[in-house]
Amino acid sequence: MAGLGLGAGLRLLRRIPPGFGGSRLQSTHEAQAVLPKTGTTTATAAPPKSQGSLEESKSFAVGMFLGRLSTEQVFPYPAVLSEEQEQTLRELVGPVSRFFEEVNDPARNDALEKVEDETMKGLKELGVFGLQVPPEFGGLGLNNTQYARLVQIVGQHDLAVGITLGAHQSIGFKGLLLYGSPEQRERYLPRLASGEWVAAFCLTEPGSGSDAASIRTRATPSPCGTFYTLEGEKIWISNGGIAELFTVFAQTPLPDERTGEPRDRITAFLVERGFGGVSHGPPERKLGIRASNTASVLLDGVRVPAGNVLGAPGSGFKVAMNILNNGRFGTAAAMAGTMRGLLATAVSHASNRSQFGAKIHEFGAIQEKLARMALLHYVTESMAFMVSASMDRGDPDFQMEAAVSKIFGSEAAWAVADECIQIMGGMGFMQEPGVERVLRDLRIFRIFEGTNDVLRLFVALQGCQALGAQLRGVQAALRDPLGNVGLLTGEVTRRLRRKAGLGSGLSLQHLVHPELKDGAQQVSPDPKKPQKNPKIRLRTPKNPKIHPKKPKIPQIPPKIPSLHPELKDGTQQVSPDPKKTKIHPEHPKKPQNVTQDPKKTPKSTKKTPKSNSGPQNPPNSPQNPLPAPRAQGRRPTGESRPQKNKNKTQNPPKNPQNLTQDPQNPQNPPKKTKIHPKSPEFLGIWGFLGFFGVFFWGFWGS
Repeated sequence: MAGLGLGAGLRLLRRIPPGFGGSRLQSTHEAQAVLPKTGTTTATAAPPKSQGSLEESKSFAVGMFLGRLSTEQVFPYPAVLSEEQEQTLRELVGPVSRFFEEVNDPARNDALEKVEDETMKGLKELGVFGLQVPPEFGGLGLNNTQYARLVQIVGQHDLAVGITLGAHQSIGFKGLLLYGSPEQRERYLPRLASGEWVAAFCLTEPGSGSDAASIRTRATPSPCGTFYTLEGEKIWISNGGIAELFTVFAQTPLPDERTGEPRDRITAFLVERGFGGVSHGPPERKLGIRASNTASVLLDGVRVPAGNVLGAPGSGFKVAMNILNNGRFGTAAAMAGTMRGLLATAVSHASNRSQFGAKIHEFGAIQEKLARMALLHYVTESMAFMVSASMDRGDPDFQMEAAVSKIFGSEAAWAVADECIQIMGGMGFMQEPGVERVLRDLRIFRIFEGTNDVLRLFVALQGCQALGAQLRGVQAALRDPLGNVGLLTGEVTRRLRRKAGLGSGLSLQHLVHPELKDGAQQVSPDPKKPQKNPKIRLRTPKNPKIHPKKPKIPQIPPKIPSLHPELKDGTQQVSPDPKKTKIHPEHPKKPQNVTQDPKKTPKSTKKTPKSNSGPQNPPNSPQNPLPAPRAQGRRPTGESRPQKNKNKTQNPPKNPQNLTQDPQNPQNPPKKTKIHPKSPEFLGIWGFLGFFGVFFWGFWGS
């Protein structure tokens, strides 16, 4: 796979907005949950979608579950930045890149297990603590695509610093941007945008990880209703030891709408460290991202004003899920930046390392690894900016795409880091190049912000819910078949096509660039044209005489010495003695024939009998009808090998595939009675039964 040809071909598939190419700033929290979606997550808070509206979703991922191609959000590749936004982004990319190349020292941060004070001061001066804070509150006011581009740069150089920045704004105060009241925003956003205060997201507890609804932290309302008292513990909180503002989730007793009895519901709170009763544990010792601060947060009788409730009381679960869904696209952007840095390191090493008298980048094995790394990087970057652009356009359905990008990006980055170390060999295993640190840092990205295993269930759940909504529509149409003939006919036709193996007829051929159509045709052939079965072509040689089937050579298993007596019988069944003759299962008294090479003529083993004096009664003669007993050792002189009875009755052949035979004329060959599932008769019968069943059900239901 040629690297230049691959890159030139891939770049025809999408248009990258100017200024793209870099790395990432990572968000987040160590063991966050992903549970069923309860609402959409756009730049502003939105009410949850109803179950029925899932059927009209324009999401490409949801469309795959419904058996259709929804390409509005994918083709053409979305580009949402205006000229002014592109210019702003170009002005930011240069200074941020130079800062991480010249000022930040990721190796020293990793050794100190903290971000250096000089680095933190420089980041605050650059304004990266308020990238998405509106300008009226002192931030830069970037949209999601601009934010993802800067996240790339941070991820390319130092993932631990990315965690510090991401946990601050990707999830730390994201709730303020989505659900905060004007008073709350005016009070907190200016100090958060300047970096004076650092934010943290507190959800995970000792007994609550992926199951976010099982948190035990409690918020008890006061009798006067002016404040809540929080009691509980949060663990593995990014920025937990340095944050001044915490987004905390706790169980709150609220009256049930039906019964009126108190029932625990999750509520989100904005908690200041200055409220009193907030403390943190020592920094955690971690495998990777050691420079980021991770600690437990203790809440002991913290009195939080009622005005610091984030969103409505009892809606904390929706707030938490929307915050995570809104910040998850940043993970893919960070992974794209990390892969860019790893790819550059691998290419630099392969271009300078010589073995066997040549640069190692000239070897096919190294070229294949580099091409695969470039492919994974390109796909991850494309997914990240596609999701961010969908969010900026206001598309309501992006949760599944964001989850898919996080899963793919985190696993692809791990594979790229592993291949980079493999290309570098022993040098990649050393600390000096820094690849081993990147590998350690990458491991957490498959765990936090929703583990990849839980996210896969999340994607499946969302897809099945959309499919269930579609099936409920078909079920409702069956109640009035005469009024929904078109819908039912289309559903029956689709099912018959799938049953007959004719495919869905869906294709992306019309969306492929003209220069890539030949390659696309080879990868995904036209479903309307019949395709030959490669398995049949491989199993059936064109000329069996030229390619004879060679006999199989039996494998002689080795003997096991000193075998226990109780295991000998079982061992003999599993590994029989090769010296003993194998018996054919259908002919228990007849040894199994050994296939011989048709080119070699077997030698005759029959011996010519010698004349002997005296009368003899040969075997099978009238005087001696029984075969003579054979003595041990050599056959006596003049005795010939006994002839086999060629008229021996053979076992009747089995009757496969339900074949029937004419009893009056047994010589006739058996006839097949099974109807092929793709035959017109089969489709006609089931089509008639399907339409008859639809109308019968409709009349019966009415």
